[in-house]
Amino acid sequence: MEKIKKVLQGIDTVIVRVSDINRSKQWYQEKLELMLVWDDPAINLAVLDTGSPTSLTLWQTDKEIRNSRETASYPIFRTQDAKLAHQEFQDKGVEVGEVIADGAVKYFFFYDLDRNVLEACQVHN
Repeated sequence: MEKIKKVLQGIDTVIVRVSDINRSKQWYQEKLELMLVWDDPAINLAVLDTGSPTSLTLWQTDKEIRNSRETASYPIFRTQDAKLAHQEFQDKGVEVGEVIADGAVKYFFFYDLDRNVLEACQVHN
């Protein structure tokens, strides 16, 4: 048996738990302009293309969704212009926090229908 050069080759997907898969699919497609690439109604799961090798998987749960920037894991999306992305999300009715400039990056937090924490980040080159 041939040994794999590296056991892990990257992150395939990030799972975000949601309370209503249909509302969430619509929100992520309309507000974030992510494209649906896989939909499994049998298990209430949907995979969205993020424009990078790592996809975003929405998976419905009937459990309480606990969200806190201090304790939750959350995806960070790349953006070329944090201020423009912030304004576009505001215009679309997305709940957004303030834009924060922190040395090499400019970023802001935003929230989906279940108040899952999401972040958009612009890295200064």
